[in-house]
Amino acid sequence: MRLFVDSDACPVKDEVVRVAERHSLPVTLIGNRWIRGLQHPLVDQVVADEGLDKADDRIVEQIVAGDIVITGDVPLAARCLAKGARGIDHRGRAFDGNSIGMAVAMRDLMTQLRDTGQMTSGPAGFTRQDRSRFLDGLERLIQSMK
Repeated sequence: MRLFVDSDACPVKDEVVRVAERHSLPVTLIGNRWIRGLQHPLVDQVVADEGLDKADDRIVEQIVAGDIVITGDVPLAARCLAKGARGIDHRGRAFDGNSIGMAVAMRDLMTQLRDTGQMTSGPAGFTRQDRSRFLDGLERLIQSMK
């Protein structure tokens, strides 16, 4: 099992490393830029080519069944699930075969509402409770896959 992190906008990178240490799991951070100050023996950083969805494509190329992706990008999570991986977002919401369809539909609806001007605000800010839910959710997901 390996943890893959869609790292560009991920607010829980340090938490991922802490959980990975506890379970001795390797972590691959993939994004469009290098993250300073995040050197750790369990962590590999990969800088993807520039361009739309290049980091996502790199994650999908490398992920295999039994791995976990940490991402807030629902379409990326769906692509990883199609390869037999599992997923979780930075607020602790797990993605699996039962939940991904609803997550994709909700994402598409929210995009449509924003595009038509019916909704102008984005998601709520990231909170301490979100961080706590993420840690709990990632721990439960790892335990369920062992």
